[in-house]
Amino acid sequence: MKKQHKKLTAMLMAVSAAAALTGCGSSERDAAVAAGTAHIGIIFTQSGLSGNSFNDLALDGVKRAAAELGITYDEVEPKSVSDEEIIQDEMASSEEYDLIICVGNEQVDALNNVASVYTDQKFALLDATSELPNVASYSCKAQEGSFMVGALSVLAKENHIDERLSDNGTVGFLGGVDNPQINEFAAGYQAGAKYVDPEVNVLIDYAGSFNDPTTARTISNIFNEKGADVIFHAAGPSGSGLFQSAQEKDYISIGVNLNQNTIDPEHIMASMLKRLDNCAYHAINSIVKNTYTGENQNLGLADGGVDFTTEGSNIQVPEKIISELDKIKEAIISGEIEVPDKL
Repeated sequence: MKKQHKKLTAMLMAVSAAAALTGCGSSERDAAVAAGTAHIGIIFTQSGLSGNSFNDLALDGVKRAAAELGITYDEVEPKSVSDEEIIQDEMASSEEYDLIICVGNEQVDALNNVASVYTDQKFALLDATSELPNVASYSCKAQEGSFMVGALSVLAKENHIDERLSDNGTVGFLGGVDNPQINEFAAGYQAGAKYVDPEVNVLIDYAGSFNDPTTARTISNIFNEKGADVIFHAAGPSGSGLFQSAQEKDYISIGVNLNQNTIDPEHIMASMLKRLDNCAYHAINSIVKNTYTGENQNLGLADGGVDFTTEGSNIQVPEKIISELDKIKEAIISGEIEVPDKL
């Protein structure tokens, strides 16, 4: 059943800690997994590996699994969205993989098609959701990480950690589009800010697209004119418009998903993190430990699915604020603070 296997082999870049196991039947593969030599495939989004991307983060989790769990893996960078279903199908039909990891929402439709055909193949889907029983979906509780940077925004203003920060009680949130997923970020950010100061004014608007930095820059300028000197974005590439505005107007911004602080350390104070590396590692570990279930898993602060970082920023956040944020994090993990996922 090695459908178009020569094409797949040409596209694969094998990266192994030990010799890859090929051409094994399911019983042989089960024995191989038991012996600690699980073989994993990972298919990235069409944007590929390009430094500080979601794909790179997912690959970090796979590399960690290779180092710590002894797995081998193959990685593929599709050239287009249409390639993704072809690659999924070829990997599944080869019967060589104990787990096939697919990154991103753009692979959902293709994966639903392929996984419904290869029902014995185990899949993992990162940062998206499928309802098929042989697909373990891993999402992140964006609202919890956003709560943390919302609290940070107001604490930074209240403690006047930077001369550019005022005590006017106004911060901003810039979303890519107005949908439930982005509003998880907005709801968490607003809740975190109001947890510190119930009277804070949280400005919220959307660029209307994840690829419109010009509109994002315009909205950010308007927010700043209305008094927001800290603005957090969940706008994908549109977020570069926020960073441009922050540099031009000289105020403080907050990045998202990855550590974006080094893009402009003078104007980006922190980044809210979606830890797809931990999601990928968690999925592989379930194969190695034989605990895999095709269930949807939503990882938050307690599971290492989300977090925030000030690393790489030149804006110094005092230790007393970090300590206060640690207490807030523990309260969320314990359930003392319930973070909303809707506005």
